[in-house]
Amino acid sequence: MRGLFSTVVVLLVALMIVTTEAGKNKREKGKGAKGAATECAEWRYGSCVPNNGDCGAGVREGTCNDQMRKLKCKVPCNWKKEFGADCKYKFGSWGECDTATGSKNRSGTLKKALYDAECQPTIKVSKPCPAKTKTKAKEGKRQGELEGG
Repeated sequence: MRGLFSTVVVLLVALMIVTTEAGKNKREKGKGAKGAATECAEWRYGSCVPNNGDCGAGVREGTCNDQMRKLKCKVPCNWKKEFGADCKYKFGSWGECDTATGSKNRSGTLKKALYDAECQPTIKVSKPCPAKTKTKAKEGKRQGELEGG
């Protein structure tokens, strides 16, 4: 019985030593991979690709020489597909409504290009003109109520 107990204790000690060494090796491998990844200075990243649909959480792939890395990213749900989510622009105010086209325009100048994205230096965006303003219609009703009342 005493021999069996001694054998079990020796096996437990051996198991603890093996698992400790395995844990050290994993940590060293992780450090080595990070060190190698930081050595590369010319990382090139693609655009952020949403996991589901057109917007939300996604992944951006980066490459440097023969190394690859994936970064978590997020595509805003209000981005304009024409100029991409990685191109940040500073916009002026909306122009007057063009009655011929039924839209109003504004232009933007490039403020920042994220992840070396290829962006246009200036862009123009447009949106439909609003319908007749409701305040004027309400004012007309109020005047009619006052005259009729």
